[in-house]
Amino acid sequence: MDLVLIRHPEVAIEAGVCYGQTDVPLLRDVAESALDLAARMQALKVPGCVAGWHASPLLRCASLARALLPDGPVHLDPRLAEMNFGAWEGRAWDGIERALIDAWAADIEHARPHGGENLVQFARRVIAWFDDTCADEQTVHVVAHAGVMRLLAAHVLGIANEHALQWPLDFNGIAWFRRVRGQWLLVRWNA
Repeated sequence: MDLVLIRHPEVAIEAGVCYGQTDVPLLRDVAESALDLAARMQALKVPGCVAGWHASPLLRCASLARALLPDGPVHLDPRLAEMNFGAWEGRAWDGIERALIDAWAADIEHARPHGGENLVQFARRVIAWFDDTCADEQTVHVVAHAGVMRLLAAHVLGIANEHALQWPLDFNGIAWFRRVRGQWLLVRWNA
């Protein structure tokens, strides 16, 4: 089984703004992003899509999934949405009180000074999607957010969430995992 994850394209929002579950538009034409991704996936020999794309319902992911498979099924699932940052949504990171960010960083798994989700809650819903969707041997294609992709990487590779949260991941980045005899392997990261 293969699990192919694509990070959404760059968004039209100022750098340094926390946008988590805020539905922000894409910076560039989604059709161009889809063509670029399709060519890269073909060059990398990523397995083809059979059962449709899975995606976060947020515009930046859903629109790319629809552009990648215009005539096929796109399965939108709110469990694939980015982390909910509560009161921090739409605010500049450097405008958030430093003590709140420090409290969050001190207990990234459980703290939620923003009033949204903590990492445990976020991971629980993402892994619930994984458990419901990736149980068989069919290849699964997903358009999601960096946080979702990093949590899924941590889960399938059996590493701590906080370690995977540091991994670089570009807009339109491809992460590809393959399960062989019950063991998940990383085929590509940020390709």
